[in-house]
Amino acid sequence: MLGLVLEGGAMRGMFTAGVTDVMMENDIIFDGAVGVSAGAAFGCNYKSRQPGRVIRYNTAYCHDKRFCSLRSLIKTGDLYGKDFCYHEIPEKLDIFDTQAFRENPMEFYVVCTDVETGKPVYRKLEEGKGEDLDWMRASASMPLVSRIVELDGKKLLDGGISDSIPLKFFEGLGYSRNVAVLTRPADYVKEKNKFLPVMKLTMRKYPNFINAVADRHIRYNETLEYIRKRERDGDVFVIRPDEPLNIGSSEHDPAELKRVYNLGRDVGERVLPQLKKFIGESK
Repeated sequence: MLGLVLEGGAMRGMFTAGVTDVMMENDIIFDGAVGVSAGAAFGCNYKSRQPGRVIRYNTAYCHDKRFCSLRSLIKTGDLYGKDFCYHEIPEKLDIFDTQAFRENPMEFYVVCTDVETGKPVYRKLEEGKGEDLDWMRASASMPLVSRIVELDGKKLLDGGISDSIPLKFFEGLGYSRNVAVLTRPADYVKEKNKFLPVMKLTMRKYPNFINAVADRHIRYNETLEYIRKRERDGDVFVIRPDEPLNIGSSEHDPAELKRVYNLGRDVGERVLPQLKKFIGESK
């Protein structure tokens, strides 16, 4: 089976949106996709077949304090407003096509982190509404600026803490050939989280989560090495930016969002011939 693996990275996800829009516009079909954090919140539009939606609503509402603001963080505990981002926008302002999501046979998974165990939790989404939106929110709920999301008896936060690039998970499901969209350049090496001392204080009730944060850079760099090996083997096609994207986690400038989105489009269009060849060889 052919899979699509989408890394997170907050607003670095605009790069991913540019890449995936090019793929959708060129009728690239996958058997399944898995998204982490922004890769989940933005990647769901692949299953609903809505190219252009991510850049459209992000640029339209990036200045709205209900969307992302310090006021929202202080008032609700979430930097990105729960009700506005996961209900008002998809249900009223820029409607998410739940029927298309439901009818598309492509499987779609998201990754969250269980704060009590520090381990990843994988969830297959099929409806594109209701609780599915809460799973997307949990996957994208960054520590320190988001409330813990409780679902199925679990306490959940950002999936990137425990499994930033879930290639091995997808291979374990039988996706033997995969396209991975990363949001860091090829020479990137992750360093230890500089906010770890703060998390040790604010998340002290969850020592396993703190351990996962402390070790994340080690696991992330090991995953990158594994991806390079699978890339050399010819079983993974990797799409990544050429240079650091240099965009903030809560970018409010529409021009900056468009810049990173267009970088994704440029790379997507450039690699399209090789991507089609890889997919052709996968059939």
